[in-house]
Amino acid sequence: MKYLTMRTTRFLFTFSFLFSVFCSFAQQNFGKIKGTITTSEGDPAASVNIILKSSKYGTTTNDDGTFELNRVRPNTYTLQISLTGYETTEQEVVVTESETTAIDVQLKVSNKELHEVVVNGKKSILSKKTDYVARMPLKNLENPQVYNVIQKELLQEQVVVDIRSAVQNAPGVTSKIYPSGGLEISFRGFSTGVNARNGMENMTGRSSISIDNAERIEVLKGPSGTLFGSSVSSFGGVVNLVTKKPFEAKKTEVSYTGGSFGLNRIALDINTPLTQDNKVLFRLNTSVNTEKSFLNYGFNKTFLIAPSLIYKATDKLTLSIDTELYNTNNTRPTYGRSYAAGITNPTDLKVDYKKSLFHDDLDAKTSSAKAFVQAEYQLAENWKSTTLFSFIDENVDHSYQYYTVWNSPTEVQRMVSRFGPISNQFTNIQENINGAFSTGSIKHKLLTGVNYRFTKGTFNYAATKPLDTIDVTKPFGPIRKKQVDAALSDQSFGVPDEQTFSVYASDVISFTDRLSAMLSLRFDNFVQKKIEDTEGYNQNALSPKLGLVYEVVKDQVSLFGNYMNGFQNSGPVNQPDGTLLILKPIYANQYEGGVKVEAFNKKLSTTVSYYNITIDNATRTTPDGFSLQDGKQVSKGFDFEFIANPVEGLNAMAGYAYNDNRIVKSSDATIEGNKASAAPENVVNFWVSYKFQNKLKDLGVGFGGNYVDKQYKFEDESFYAPSYSIYNATVFYDQPSWRIGVKFNNLNNKKYWDSYGMAQTPSNILVNLTLKF
Repeated sequence: MKYLTMRTTRFLFTFSFLFSVFCSFAQQNFGKIKGTITTSEGDPAASVNIILKSSKYGTTTNDDGTFELNRVRPNTYTLQISLTGYETTEQEVVVTESETTAIDVQLKVSNKELHEVVVNGKKSILSKKTDYVARMPLKNLENPQVYNVIQKELLQEQVVVDIRSAVQNAPGVTSKIYPSGGLEISFRGFSTGVNARNGMENMTGRSSISIDNAERIEVLKGPSGTLFGSSVSSFGGVVNLVTKKPFEAKKTEVSYTGGSFGLNRIALDINTPLTQDNKVLFRLNTSVNTEKSFLNYGFNKTFLIAPSLIYKATDKLTLSIDTELYNTNNTRPTYGRSYAAGITNPTDLKVDYKKSLFHDDLDAKTSSAKAFVQAEYQLAENWKSTTLFSFIDENVDHSYQYYTVWNSPTEVQRMVSRFGPISNQFTNIQENINGAFSTGSIKHKLLTGVNYRFTKGTFNYAATKPLDTIDVTKPFGPIRKKQVDAALSDQSFGVPDEQTFSVYASDVISFTDRLSAMLSLRFDNFVQKKIEDTEGYNQNALSPKLGLVYEVVKDQVSLFGNYMNGFQNSGPVNQPDGTLLILKPIYANQYEGGVKVEAFNKKLSTTVSYYNITIDNATRTTPDGFSLQDGKQVSKGFDFEFIANPVEGLNAMAGYAYNDNRIVKSSDATIEGNKASAAPENVVNFWVSYKFQNKLKDLGVGFGGNYVDKQYKFEDESFYAPSYSIYNATVFYDQPSWRIGVKFNNLNNKKYWDSYGMAQTPSNILVNLTLKF
């Protein structure tokens, strides 16, 4: 079977890759126009409108300022280039059969403005342009799914240095660090990780993730198993990290950030074409970070190196390679396992807020190596093939993880587990075909895809043991590594190999220029191999997705509704009477409706929606030990997002999410009707910034905050993290060749805890200096 799996993997990858490559030899009687648009300052100009006058051809520039018009009929055209704040440019171009016409244009600031307007080509924080959410080019107003986009320009303005601070710019999102080291992100009552990278699987459960290679972060709301599968999405949605890509200009940025608790961080971003014809482009992002914890013990050290390459092999075929090595050496957060009766929240505990119960020689060392390869081939004017291969190798050398049992507000039992060595490998091969066609007056945007996923790993573990019990009101020392190693003995566990074969299709049908429907379906075959005494199993899942959009005001206001499905594979369960219960995949079904607005020349973007997510077949255990698949959970609520750029220099964004996630049916009758864990009822975020336009030009200020409601740690509602509000501010001065920013976090010096009851960072300050070449 192993041999067959290897042969299947090689065959699928070879076939799909050769299919894309061989098609490059097809001859077409068309030409092509490509080019690069830059601002008056020489920066790449994003979202520039490009049209060929008196023709059907048109497009917009990418984030790197580049554009392509494919399959253009030979002729002489007038190319019109326009961007708000700049003079509209027209240029004559001659398109020749089977040839590529290349142009480079630098925009000029418009003299018609009443005051100087500086548009630097950076992505607007209002922009929701993405090909990943629907796996096809689909505008926000055309998409029946709710999603949020966090641009790197916003993160630079906020002096963000970690992924947690970044994702909390999305409405309803909260986050915390797992005791294992990975990042947990929660919204709509369910948890996930940053499990997608440019749309492909990106599992980092024990090594976390860096912000330094992020172009933007996309938060897709609602069960998304139909297009992304069960390994990437949760019942709440998907978080997709879009990485920085090479572009056709030389540019370098060197950044240093220093701050409270010994933070020292250096980041480098180098972009350069490797050939004069710009057919080979290279970009390197790298960073080094060291910092201490606000606790008396604890630290975090990281190292990132992420080179990427684009090779434009032909006018139709583009190859890209995106790689990353990320090493971490840090201490893990403490997890409270249980609390005595009467202890309802962390404020009841008498331990000092800034005091650790464990020494930082109990550390963790992890590494993750990633490689993503893509071949994109233009099959015809409206048809494209995209072949993708990804491999992730995540390794844990060792990881000491801390646990406590609170016997009273003053007495605590301390224990430590040691994990590692642990290894996990994830391999994915994917082929997508995107196309557009018409059946009479009805237009179609079609996606068809196939995906093969294979995982394997090893797991070693030293069991948790109570080490001592102390009174935290009296002098005590931290638990040390020597004491732990003497008490633990290693165990090795087998990890079964898994493979998933998936096929999916999605058709966006435009009945008119305002009314459209999305019809999507996915089939998964999941196989877990037999290992030791554990039986393997084979399970199929079918996941549909339906959506409807009507643009009440064309290109400005749309009404939408959707039905979305997510699923989790479940293995067979041995019953007390010796029988075997074959479980079905656990399904979550969402119904949602709302309105999207993009008005005032795209200076206002708003989304409001109501959703209901139901899990009807969750597994539960009866008092006599039998497993049943009839548990039920319902999560419902609404999301609101507001983003605006009302006047030049002023940006405002706000989000509010209400969620009611409850256990409707369970084997434990005492928790029926209770709220699910880590599901706050109300979450608010906002950020307002202003960059002065006249006398204090290039000086900017920003202010924002987050409110998170009470969160239960356990579903019996016995222990909770209190609600909290924190506020942040920034001052920055941005020049073409340099930038300086100062960030004040937790201005109100609030003591607060995440949903695990872990204390969070008090007031701190960050200072950033960036040099641009």
